[in-house]
Amino acid sequence: MATTDQTVSGVPGRYASALFELASEEKATEEVSRQLHAFQSAIDQSEDLARLVRSPVFSSEDQIAALGAVAGQLGITGATLNFLKLAAKNRRLSAVPDMIKAYATLLASSKGEIAGEVTSAEPLSGQQLEDLKAALKSSLGRDVALSTRVDSSILGGLIVKVGSRMMDNSLKTKLQTLKIAMKGTA
Repeated sequence: MATTDQTVSGVPGRYASALFELASEEKATEEVSRQLHAFQSAIDQSEDLARLVRSPVFSSEDQIAALGAVAGQLGITGATLNFLKLAAKNRRLSAVPDMIKAYATLLASSKGEIAGEVTSAEPLSGQQLEDLKAALKSSLGRDVALSTRVDSSILGGLIVKVGSRMMDNSLKTKLQTLKIAMKGTA
């Protein structure tokens, strides 16, 4: 699948494309997406898992063993589990978050949608997500497949990324901008 989208290029793009083709053949693209999202959520919520994924200190054998335990708890099986183990075996586990984003982009593209990501300080309700999707659709003219992240460090507001566009309306950024502006007046 040829594309010019930056998020599906390089190593993450190649791995995501291979997984997407395999999932398509098995007619399991949505299930793989759900399992990848569960794994990304676990990384976001667990500092230990994030360290395991990012750190080159752990051997690939240790990473594969840990993945087996985590996958059992998260319900990750089949092609998704094999994909994660292959990434660990090839010492590419640190690139898995980018691979997950690339997979989401490929899945959205296959449905005629644009992939996007919204980061909030607290989990968004279903209604808030639907309202955001509707606003993005009216602005962009296309449906947007949103993945969500929770990052309490932004304090409030939202950071929305769709394609190469980013809207940072977080309280953290507003406070940093105010701090810079105040330094300029002193």
